[in-house]
Amino acid sequence: MRVMRSTLSAAARSGRLPRAAGTLTLLGALLAPVASAQTAPAPTTPVQTAPAKVGSVSAATDRAVSALAIEVSGVAKGRIVGCPAALKLSVNAVCVYSQSASGTLRPLLKGRLGARASGDWKSSGKSSVLLAAPAGGKASAFVLLSPMSDTETLVVVDALKAAPAPAASAAPKAATPAGVVRGQPYVLGSDLVGVVKVTSLGGGKYRLSTEDDGLLTVTVGAKSAQAAGGAVELPLAPATDGRNLIFPLAGLRALGCTVTPAGSNLTVTCGPDSVGLKPIVF
Repeated sequence: MRVMRSTLSAAARSGRLPRAAGTLTLLGALLAPVASAQTAPAPTTPVQTAPAKVGSVSAATDRAVSALAIEVSGVAKGRIVGCPAALKLSVNAVCVYSQSASGTLRPLLKGRLGARASGDWKSSGKSSVLLAAPAGGKASAFVLLSPMSDTETLVVVDALKAAPAPAASAAPKAATPAGVVRGQPYVLGSDLVGVVKVTSLGGGKYRLSTEDDGLLTVTVGAKSAQAAGGAVELPLAPATDGRNLIFPLAGLRALGCTVTPAGSNLTVTCGPDSVGLKPIVF
């Protein structure tokens, strides 16, 4: 470990450690074409810089990266080390120092991953990236090879950041029944139970009757109606939602009913009977 630290220190002094700006540009350029569900890792707090034994990972590292890092470190025959903070990798990242050239590692890692490798290595300059998946999983991580010298490579394994799930579309509003006038108050025939009896006659016709012999026959979509004393004109045409009669509140006067405000609700009185209800405004 002391020799490895000396080697890394010497590499840093000689400028052989991967340049942060170039590597960050590489990550953005090579991971940009990945499907929208997988993007380059967002800048987050880097992992601990203290070297660790092969196979040892941070508690913050997810299982996919951990499993893949163990495989990669075995192929690279290197040691897991702290990732350079300047690379701004995610907390899931695992970095491996290998004393093998990147050109040697590329075919070995691709062969080890086999079908779990997504596509081929994508290169930019001297560095290259391969999308990969842990055993039995889907592509959820990447392997970055960044040469430190002709015989040394920094191997990075990190998780792909999932793109935000599409915002759930708002539940569609109930369609406005045909024939209703927006902004005008209506009542459902079912809301009038106790004061008005509503009977469906079929074909869009309804009979409304009250205890004191009020009678009105209406047709959905038509203002003209038939009362006990003859034809009457309703202020608005009745409508339906396919199950309920939607009757204009003002049309209740044709039945001899009165409407009285009661706070945020209304009181409908037909003869001796009354009911409180809240009108519907589309």
